[in-house]
Amino acid sequence: MATGVDLLSPVWSHLTQIQPERGEGIYLYDAAGTRYTDFTSGIGVTNTGHCHPRVVQAIQEQAAKLIHGQINVVIAPSTIKLAETLNTVTPDAIDCFFFSNSGAEATEGAVKLARMATKRTNIITFQGSFHGRTAQTMAMTNSKTVYRSSYQPLPAGVFVAPFPYAYHYGWSEDEAVDFCLRELDLLFKSQSAPEETAAIIIEPELGEGGYLPAPVRFLEALREICARYGILFIADEVQTGFGRTGKFWGFQHADITPDIIVMAKGLGSGMPVSCVASSKALMSQWTPGSHGGTYGGGALAAAAAVASVETIRDERLAENAAQMGERLTDGLVELQGRYPVIGDVRGRGLMIGTEFTRAGKPDKDTTKAVQKACIERGLLLLTCGSYENVIRWIPPLVVNAEQIDTALTTFEDALNTVL
Repeated sequence: MATGVDLLSPVWSHLTQIQPERGEGIYLYDAAGTRYTDFTSGIGVTNTGHCHPRVVQAIQEQAAKLIHGQINVVIAPSTIKLAETLNTVTPDAIDCFFFSNSGAEATEGAVKLARMATKRTNIITFQGSFHGRTAQTMAMTNSKTVYRSSYQPLPAGVFVAPFPYAYHYGWSEDEAVDFCLRELDLLFKSQSAPEETAAIIIEPELGEGGYLPAPVRFLEALREICARYGILFIADEVQTGFGRTGKFWGFQHADITPDIIVMAKGLGSGMPVSCVASSKALMSQWTPGSHGGTYGGGALAAAAAVASVETIRDERLAENAAQMGERLTDGLVELQGRYPVIGDVRGRGLMIGTEFTRAGKPDKDTTKAVQKACIERGLLLLTCGSYENVIRWIPPLVVNAEQIDTALTTFEDALNTVL
């Protein structure tokens, strides 16, 4: 009879076989007391660190009072509190909130809202994007074929525009932006006319696609194009939100306000909660009963989310992400000067990518070898990118300077071992 991990579906890949018994801050500990430095943040989730006391207390207090009250039947006070709290950290024009459980759910909800509100069918996404694993969000995902392979046909009405990946093209940022804007105009002329396009959705920094920040000029141009044609601008802040990029929202690096914000991951510090946020005027065009869910807006997850948002705001974790991100980037750039296999260092805040290349081509083998050497030294790091040749740095936003420096030392040691 199978036991232990053999009882888990093999569809899950596993970075390690570590089974942590507890977490604190940036660290995980197994039963033997071995400490691991978690620079994955549960894939961008534990922005407040593992088991932040404020979040733990909120969960414990809420669990003792009310765990579940279905929102169509009753409205938990913590759910109202979450909407009020989010209203203090979103732009003035964003004042209405729909809660669900995961980033994919919220993204799919945003698409449904956009289609109903505009009475248009089509969605434009970008090369390298990752929006989820449901059928609709798989159709919108272009970062790796593994996320879509064997699941075709996928929902129609999704069109893919190029993302200004300057390093890949070998161009300057301005050249890449100009090219992508021309190609978007061509897409409007050849694939999806503006009058049939409901929304353009973009991650302010590509996640699975390689930790690529969208240039400010590109974001501002997209915002103007959407306004010109009556297309809704959706910011997928699932990974970039809640301080990750050094600002509370990734789109704040540009002078724009989205029509719809999709949020999850860092919202709940590990509890399953996500949100579609928009204006009351736009949300009012969503026919009552046409969307919903059993657990969305649940009391327990909402309480954890309130504590998470308040902690990020009160402890100025976005500001810390900006400062520590600069320290991390400076350290990685210094290493890049001595290890030319690191072809590019990029990102905002504590969402940094190091891309490995040899002779101008993606170097997946070195990337994976360096990652493995880091894990063997107790530093947990993930990879990303279509070619799997980018190591991504996503430590909890509570990380301090000493912890950043220690991680850089471990990374260099791993580089010396591999190269």
